[in-house]
Amino acid sequence: MTPRAPSPKVAAFRALHESGCFALPNPWDVGSAVLLQHLGFKSLATTSAGMAFSRGLPDSARAVTRDAMLAHITEMVAATPLPTNADFQAGYADDPEGVAANVALCVGAGVAGLSIEDLRWPSPLGQPASPRGRPTRG
Repeated sequence: MTPRAPSPKVAAFRALHESGCFALPNPWDVGSAVLLQHLGFKSLATTSAGMAFSRGLPDSARAVTRDAMLAHITEMVAATPLPTNADFQAGYADDPEGVAANVALCVGAGVAGLSIEDLRWPSPLGQPASPRGRPTRG
């Protein structure tokens, strides 16, 4: 099976990485994505916190479901011609196979890249959780 060529957005995102450092701003909605495009940015990255907070929710996979995040990411990708990196929480699964399946769904939404958080709550380091579900300093 011959691997297919990357999409133009993936190729552009890869080229940005190969060229050195670049700014990757975090729009929280379609309007801010379009504004950042018009300001001259070459790529965007979604923000799970920005998306959640703009809806009055905490930044957590419990508050923002996988399907809600995928719908948001799809809107963000369609808003501009820029390559978009997705903040995809911890992949919305507890096992590698589930994360891989969800990553495939996110890639299907048209992202040029994505980020997966690699820690669990509560913290395995024994840090107590704050009311928002994040570890606190002990």
